[in-house]
Amino acid sequence: MKFSLFAHMERQDASVAHARIFDELTALVQMAEAGGFEAVWIGEHHGMEFTIAPNPFINIAYLAAKTERIRLGTGTVVAPFWHPIKLAGEAAMTDIVTGGRLDVGIARGAYSFEYARLADGIDPMAAGARLRELVPAVKMLWQGDYAHDGEHWSFPATTCTPQPLQKPHPPLWIAARDPNSHAFAVSNGCNVQVTPLWSGDPEVESLVARFNEACEASPRVPRPRIMLLMHTYVAGSDAEVEEASRALSRYYGLFATWFKNDKPVHRGFIEPPSDEELAATPMYAPQTLRETLVIGTPETVVARLKRFESLGYDQFSLWIDNGMSFEAKRRSLARFIDEVMPAFA
Repeated sequence: MKFSLFAHMERQDASVAHARIFDELTALVQMAEAGGFEAVWIGEHHGMEFTIAPNPFINIAYLAAKTERIRLGTGTVVAPFWHPIKLAGEAAMTDIVTGGRLDVGIARGAYSFEYARLADGIDPMAAGARLRELVPAVKMLWQGDYAHDGEHWSFPATTCTPQPLQKPHPPLWIAARDPNSHAFAVSNGCNVQVTPLWSGDPEVESLVARFNEACEASPRVPRPRIMLLMHTYVAGSDAEVEEASRALSRYYGLFATWFKNDKPVHRGFIEPPSDEELAATPMYAPQTLRETLVIGTPETVVARLKRFESLGYDQFSLWIDNGMSFEAKRRSLARFIDEVMPAFA
């Protein structure tokens, strides 16, 4: 099982400069490369200080000049926010900029806050339909002279310029949860990204089972890869375990608040959940998240990841966004590199 880093800029304090957070993100990516990570993933989000990532291709192009080996992926671009010609061209150009180190992850998106601002308020089902139309169109544009007449986009014969450096194109990854999403990804020759969020090991097992079923249903398609994304914190003491658990409890409380989209937002900051609201959500309780996420000393983390490896996951992605300080993130990543990864050498 290989390892990757899933990271964004995140800001809880308006007095902290965005430039500083960007430099900290760069430092974490460089640490991951030096430590032997296979890839880093940068997502797409808009209008939220919670997750600052308006165009992952910009971050990736910059990081390509600051790294030498690590693969750089979109984790993920949001399908309904992109025209197929624009996505094909920007991805191809970024593949050239990175020297052929680009992976392209695509998702339907999740936040109604963003749908309302960039996609006329569509719902997740409609967003999923756009993803299923977008992916084959992008692949055909990379081949060239492709005309499209679909439900959401129509355009005359077009060839993506420039062409990607990787042939036939950069690896494609689809963020999948339900069986239909897995089936679509596998049947279209795409790798799969999954995250159980706070649901724990039963969902980890269910997600890889859905992937395996999709592979069995498409026996003529070479088996793609599957990546597991989970919030991870490698602690140096029981006190740090408790600190990380509390931080991730607050993180998921904010995540749920953004997802519900029912509280006021001012200058990119949403009104956080109260202590009473958090207490009324037991699945986000610190003690619960200690069990459902990957939080613990190196020995605990190794044991959890060995279990995931035995299930058949090809890549484990350390989701480092957690609302904690840069120094706390750096310490966790250093322990992961020094005390967890050697068990998988």
